[in-house]
Amino acid sequence: MEPPGERSDWTVPAADTPGTHDWVDADGVRLHAVVAGPEDGPLVLLLHGFPEFWYAWRHQLPALAAAGYRVVAPDLRGYNWSAKPAGVDSYHVDELVGDVAGLVAAFGRERAHVVGHDWGGLIAWQAAIDRPDVVDRLAVLNAPHPSAYERALRTSPAQVLRSWYVAAAQLPALPEAAIRARDFALLERLLRTGPTRPDAFTDTDVARYKCALGRPGALTAALHYYRSIVRRNAWLTLTRGGVGDLPVDAPTLLVWGERDDALSVSLTEGLDRWVPDCRVERLPEASHWVQADAPERVTDLLLSHFGP
Repeated sequence: MEPPGERSDWTVPAADTPGTHDWVDADGVRLHAVVAGPEDGPLVLLLHGFPEFWYAWRHQLPALAAAGYRVVAPDLRGYNWSAKPAGVDSYHVDELVGDVAGLVAAFGRERAHVVGHDWGGLIAWQAAIDRPDVVDRLAVLNAPHPSAYERALRTSPAQVLRSWYVAAAQLPALPEAAIRARDFALLERLLRTGPTRPDAFTDTDVARYKCALGRPGALTAALHYYRSIVRRNAWLTLTRGGVGDLPVDAPTLLVWGERDDALSVSLTEGLDRWVPDCRVERLPEASHWVQADAPERVTDLLLSHFGP
């Protein structure tokens, strides 16, 4: 299945998709999503990160659907087949939170379980803070609570160094050129060497990631997520006014692959002041790509968190 007007270069055969392709109008932005599970099941949103797309949830999506959930794995705005609004401000986290609320409403629900990895995790955190009315239970994979991350950037030189890529993304055009060079060699190296499980990303997986990020406008849109933080917020707060000490009221699961090269395990500590109902599960042998390194364990944790 392909959206109108696009050439047939989608590399995932229909039989290989754990659901159906759909296009959803969410908060005025048209998003592509893969949808699975019974229509009357509790709604679960799976939000991917950089440089991913819906396919990042290929292991969890069918299992959650089989457990009776209505599962929606969108391409975030700008990624893969989803709409690509112009301008850096279109990718600020405040706009992305609006997309989450829009997705919940588009599927005829008032609330959903929201799961996010990496950038999707930051969006999930902020949705739980800004729109607690739409988040039932929250699950975050290797993405720090916004206030914890802001604290680390001010107090931990090591975390600042680990976050070098945020500064690198601010350069015009050069990051796009570097990532595209030699048929997305940087992306391939990231997927080949980042995970701890040797077969976390197969040759086919890598080809699909390249295809998704190589769509016209997708790479620049993905980098705009990082650019929006710095350009709108001189003090590196994630939202227009900063998040302060606003609590996350939703029951929360934080899953953390400890072998994350970009984010310190210390970001999982001292969260009680912001997240009073938080269960932290650290996976010592998993990397930042935790749902690919430990797919069965992540799925089991999500099902346990969502409950009967």
